[in-house]
Amino acid sequence: MRAAALGAVILGAVLAGAAMADDRAFLEAVRQGDVASLRALLAKGQSVETRDERGRTALLVATDADALAVAEVLVASGADVNAKDSRQDTPYLYAGAEGRTEILRLFLRSGADLSDTNRFGGTALIPAAEKGHLENVRLLIAAGVEVDHVNRLGWTALLEAVILGDGQAVHQDIVAALIAAQADVNLPDADGVTALTHARKRGLTGIVRLLEAAGARQAPPSEL
Repeated sequence: MRAAALGAVILGAVLAGAAMADDRAFLEAVRQGDVASLRALLAKGQSVETRDERGRTALLVATDADALAVAEVLVASGADVNAKDSRQDTPYLYAGAEGRTEILRLFLRSGADLSDTNRFGGTALIPAAEKGHLENVRLLIAAGVEVDHVNRLGWTALLEAVILGDGQAVHQDIVAALIAAQADVNLPDADGVTALTHARKRGLTGIVRLLEAAGARQAPPSEL
């Protein structure tokens, strides 16, 4: 190999190694909430969309860590709140599903795709309802997420709150919030079972009362 070509190869390898080192330092700064290092690396030209070994962008890593200050810096630097990782999560979807309420507020102001869905075909509202993140449910409803969206399991946010929730106060409040948002209380799951039927089978008396007061039926209207 000619000396000039060999030199170019060596230089390329050195630069690639330096870039990888910067990527690692950048992601570590995100995980540690080190805003000063984060800003310094961005000022040097570090890509705001740097990804980790799981395909997560720096913003998704920050969301996982519930690092609001870091998320604010990344969003201000142009980070995409809708960038998918290898599991079809995005910073926005993850924030909604995992109770990162203040970060969710930021993303809702920063171009969150309200119609986007996760690997189960569900909007951010559905896992938020299931996992008992009441404030997230309220934020997502107010933002305009479709309350009757059906995921690939055949469940809406209301059905998931009833089927997978614990029926205690926070899930009752979530069911009440969905009812107030005009969720269809008689929309059955993929097997034709309504939310009221599920609630009665599980002995969720508080939710049963809410559903009955909203006009819920044991069977879908077509079967009555």
